Amino acid sequence: MRLEGEAWSRYFQDFHSSAFRLELHPVYTMPGEADELRRFLAGEKPPSDYHYGWLDTVANAATAGKTMRRVRVVTRPLTDYIRYEFEWGFVYNVHAGEDIRVLDLTGRPGPGLPDYDFWMFDESAVVKLLYRPDGTQIVRELIQDPDIAAYLRYRDAAWQDAVPFEGYWAGPAPRV
Repeated sequence: MRLEGEAWSRYFQDFHSSAFRLELHPVYTMPGEADELRRFLAGEKPPSDYHYGWLDTVANAATAGKTMRRVRVVTRPLTDYIRYEFEWGFVYNVHAGEDIRVLDLTGRPGPGLPDYDFWMFDESAVVKLLYRPDGTQIVRELIQDPDIAAYLRYRDAAWQDAVPFEGYWAGPAPRV
């Protein structure tokens, strides 16, 4: 079943304890990010009062005792989009309460992950995210009767080999 609009947004409000995202693509083409990405590429830093709606979603979940986790899979050199995502996104997401890890697969095989992004809510509902090669989202699909054991293995394999975002981004190697 396709998820759009309010039906999709409700997952981030209605989950009970945990939400997990596996993020694989080197670029995402998000119309709402185009101006910020352009500013980042021009060397600008986020304004001092920088804020966006996702931060409220994360903070509300954290306040309610829910966990939001994400593994961002990368290879070096990092794409411009990933560097933007780190500097104009993840730094703020982590501060709001999202636990983000980075799985750097530069020069090594992956731990048997799927070839698509997904969100898993409360270890029971899985939403598959499909994108075109340019990073434009095609569809968000609620998987009917997902093999939860497989998605838990994907999550655990990615999480086990990933490092906390602050440790990854603070080091000199990713900035090269």
